[in-house]
Amino acid sequence: MATQTPPATPSRARLHGLAEQGLAPTGAVHWNQMPAELVEAAIRRGEGQLADMGPFVAVTTPFTGRSPKDKFVVREPGSEAHVDWGAVNQPISPAQFELLLADVKGYLDVQSELFVQDLYCGADPAHRLSVRYVTPNAWHASFVRNMFIRPEPAQLSTFAATFSVLHAPEFKADPTKHGTRTDTFIVLNLATRTILIGGTRYAGELKKSMFTVMNYYLPLNGVMPMHCSANTGPDGDTALFFGLSGTGKTTLSADPLRALVKTRSGPSGAGPGSRTGDQSTSARQSPPSHGSQSSSTARAASSSSSLTRTNEERGPRRTRTSSATRIGQSGSSAGRAASCSACRRPASSMR
Repeated sequence: MATQTPPATPSRARLHGLAEQGLAPTGAVHWNQMPAELVEAAIRRGEGQLADMGPFVAVTTPFTGRSPKDKFVVREPGSEAHVDWGAVNQPISPAQFELLLADVKGYLDVQSELFVQDLYCGADPAHRLSVRYVTPNAWHASFVRNMFIRPEPAQLSTFAATFSVLHAPEFKADPTKHGTRTDTFIVLNLATRTILIGGTRYAGELKKSMFTVMNYYLPLNGVMPMHCSANTGPDGDTALFFGLSGTGKTTLSADPLRALVKTRSGPSGAGPGSRTGDQSTSARQSPPSHGSQSSSTARAASSSSSLTRTNEERGPRRTRTSSATRIGQSGSSAGRAASCSACRRPASSMR
């Protein structure tokens, strides 16, 4: 019989467990643990160690980055027409997905411990998604807890995941059976709102896979995703800094005379008619209405197609704009989206 470490406040999880994810774990299940608990568990389990000054360090060998060639999207009628199929968004059949899903569930069910985190992807309640992460590793749970928005304790009692991420980093896929390229896989099923990740310890897959989900829904809901940082001037003008991860967008946007529009994980977005400072980068809880897009929405969607390819920019670019309308007409987009919130504190006061 599985044992469970309940969250500090009453939760739907205490009643429903992981049945909603189709799991029947035989080991301990730890719900929404705090960072200190997760780090202690990670050390106890031998997942890594503390380095000088206290940070937790884990080795992700053999991968030290994402595996874009091992990323697949289930080709199904509900989303097929809205996905930019090709080398980036590779199709996989529903039958192959079901075979892989069954094996991942079987793998997770027999783990000695599972760590669950219930989180929000997106700061704006009108757009954000609720996501449940299930992983056998404490440090991966700590990673997503730090990366995404944590519900308030009172919100856990009514938390209902609209997306589930089943993480099996040590599980190896069988390309012949599962239809993958190698034993590594990142598979998104928009119909069942499920993401499967395995064969890689690299934590960035947990983050970027949900950003892919956001990038699918946002243009269809009138919000254009942008992988950028932003700041605003005293006259209300806004500067956007585009660039690949780690190229210095946030550093360049930190200006003592301008307010930094604070984003978590980098990307941001804006919808028609809203101020840039009111940026939102998450998808609606319910599926979008594909037939009711405005002309501005259509422009954003056409320039940033569903599950768009990331612009391979060589370095940060800076674009000035004074309204979200101009952003929607700029034609610039990047293939990643994340949770975002606006902050009006001076940039000099921010870390």
